[in-house]
Amino acid sequence: MSSYKIDVAIIGGTGFYSLDNFLELHEELDILTPWGRPSSPIVICKTKTGKFVAFVNRHGPNHEFTPTGVPYQANIAALKHLGVKTVLAFSSVGSLRQEIAPRDFVIPNQVIDRTKGIRPSSYFQDGLVGHAGFGEPFDPTLNKLLTKLSKNLLKNEGHLIHSPESLKRDVTLICMEGPAFSTRAESNMYRMFGGDVINMSCLPEAKLAREAEMSYQMICMSTDYDSWRVDENTVTVEHIIANLHSNLESAKLFIAAVLDTVIAETESGRVGSAYYNTMQHSITTKPNHRDEELEKNIQFLFPNYK
Repeated sequence: MSSYKIDVAIIGGTGFYSLDNFLELHEELDILTPWGRPSSPIVICKTKTGKFVAFVNRHGPNHEFTPTGVPYQANIAALKHLGVKTVLAFSSVGSLRQEIAPRDFVIPNQVIDRTKGIRPSSYFQDGLVGHAGFGEPFDPTLNKLLTKLSKNLLKNEGHLIHSPESLKRDVTLICMEGPAFSTRAESNMYRMFGGDVINMSCLPEAKLAREAEMSYQMICMSTDYDSWRVDENTVTVEHIIANLHSNLESAKLFIAAVLDTVIAETESGRVGSAYYNTMQHSITTKPNHRDEELEKNIQFLFPNYK
């Protein structure tokens, strides 16, 4: 645990590698978890109001981790160990809808898992079985708060922030395996599923955050139209990179608009407490049949649980 209070963390995605160019850098922490080290040192920054925020770079300081290879368990465990209750996770995404243009932002409330089961997606396994509710993969209270705080944020830049409120329906993120992008047939299939945007990193990150009893919301930054539109070339890395710099500037605006309020709401308990104690009675393995090493690992996340 940290010697000072860190209620909120930010996870940076592709192109979003640091906070220290607009928040004050306080220190870097090298945290070893039972699941290894995070993908980057945990950077602690201080806001203008003197509050502390943790930052982890999902893909590593030099973008050395593929979406499949990200040490998601270690990233979330390290943040939980610091006392983090609320996580804002940024990610570049492809748009599956005409109305979601490149450089728009999306605040989804639903997820469809199209990963292939090769990513460790839980802190539980054989020998210590536990189940987390995941019907609402993002914290609805946090989702609504971020929507309210950022509603008109990008209009001056000619872009929109899409949400369940603005679209008047569920907004669904497809998480695929990668690292290759979708075929056109796959992209159209995801549209038929009801997908609005697509990325490669929401899962298992959101599931692990839920197991760690954190409030979690992914903020999606659109870079392209994936592969479904027949009137243009399919998505390329060059196409994506062309929009990353603009999205990073928008991400800074987003954080500036929401961070102080998110911290205050988390401190008050109105955000970040929805899943508190939800895992304490979720373990179904009988006590005398539990794997001792796995129980020890879980204690890293929940030192107060017996």
